[in-house]
Amino acid sequence: MVSPLAFIHPGAQIDESAIIGPFAYIDDNVVIGAGTEVMANASVLYGTRIGNNCKIFPSAVVGAIPQDLKFKGEESLAIIGDNTTIRECATIHRGTASKGKTVVGNNCLIMAYSHVAHDCFLHNNIIMSNAVQLAGEVVVEDFAIIGGGTLVHQFSHIGAHVMIQGGSKVNKDVPPYVIAAREPIQYCGINSIGLNRRGFTREQINTIQDTYRMIYSPLYNITQAVEHAISELPETAERNLIVEFVKESPRGIIKGAI
Repeated sequence: MVSPLAFIHPGAQIDESAIIGPFAYIDDNVVIGAGTEVMANASVLYGTRIGNNCKIFPSAVVGAIPQDLKFKGEESLAIIGDNTTIRECATIHRGTASKGKTVVGNNCLIMAYSHVAHDCFLHNNIIMSNAVQLAGEVVVEDFAIIGGGTLVHQFSHIGAHVMIQGGSKVNKDVPPYVIAAREPIQYCGINSIGLNRRGFTREQINTIQDTYRMIYSPLYNITQAVEHAISELPETAERNLIVEFVKESPRGIIKGAI
């Protein structure tokens, strides 16, 4: 299951069921789980941990050192969960002293030419379309879908179940359940199709819509909108997630549609 044309460092730990293609490069201090395939010319570098049943396509690079001038060679990790696919020429860098690790969760799809910079934290079931570029310390929550060619500013936070239009420039936090689009990027309604597909009930979707009508009401600033949402809307998990995201956003959330 390991090509004789691959380079495997003796310090790497590779499950016997893993598949390593020709001219793949597997560095020291690497762990590769059961059923994972590393295809031809892919590089898995020092400090990488790859889970089970992943697919690393040709010319992808996982675990390269950060493109951060503050990085001084400290020990850090790049961690990939189970059942995640990393397509051609995608790059995922390991962490710095700031967080110590870059994490991509389970069941993610990182499409060709995408980049995940140092200390990013991607949760589960995320899709990054072709050539998405995440700067350092970005957080992306479950089931987010980021359209092709999107640029995400460092320290940005993208909420769960979000859909971001291709070619967007994300320089503010994107709260959960929304569609974000246009230039400059802004709130364009909730991701109702995605929520339906994931089993959200009509009542849950209505609650999300009501919460965002209040958050983006022209009658209130964001602080007032949050207070009104808490006092006037019934408490649900969805309302609470939105309110907490908005309250805790240090960068501020994207603006509402004009």
